[in-house]
Amino acid sequence: MTQTQEPARSRTFTWSDPAANAAQVGRRSGLDMLRAMIAGELAAPPVMHLLDMARMEADEGRVVVELTPQEFHYNPLGTVHGGVLSTLLDTAAACAVHTTLPAGVGYTSLDLNVKFLRPVTVASGTLRCEGTVLQRGRRTALAEARLKDAQDRLVAHATSTCLLLPLP
Repeated sequence: MTQTQEPARSRTFTWSDPAANAAQVGRRSGLDMLRAMIAGELAAPPVMHLLDMARMEADEGRVVVELTPQEFHYNPLGTVHGGVLSTLLDTAAACAVHTTLPAGVGYTSLDLNVKFLRPVTVASGTLRCEGTVLQRGRRTALAEARLKDAQDRLVAHATSTCLLLPLP
């Protein structure tokens, strides 16, 4: 039996040294740091290039990030892998928390609870993920993220708890 396959597809991307941004953590407020990335004053983190995340908006307690589904996001079932969607949800929720932090305070995710509501494919169009802070205390913050397709249908939802940490 002879098997014929289509020509292989490929993808190439570049990124900047993430140490430059890491050096800014704790020196700027979270909102200032994200706005500097959006303006191009600081490089986007490598994961943004890896997944080909696009446009980002940031306001106090709110972040929006977009991604256009591509074949390289697919799982063996022919839909966007849940890990890609989870990363998008985690980014929006955690960055929303980041926008509320003053200089000298950092965070780390404690959990991420995701609900997938409908399959996502290239036909879904550009995905828009909005993260918002639901509650922020001295030591933890609770945020949610809503992921919608180009027809404004909710495709996934997540909640995340972040631990807030003093930085040296």
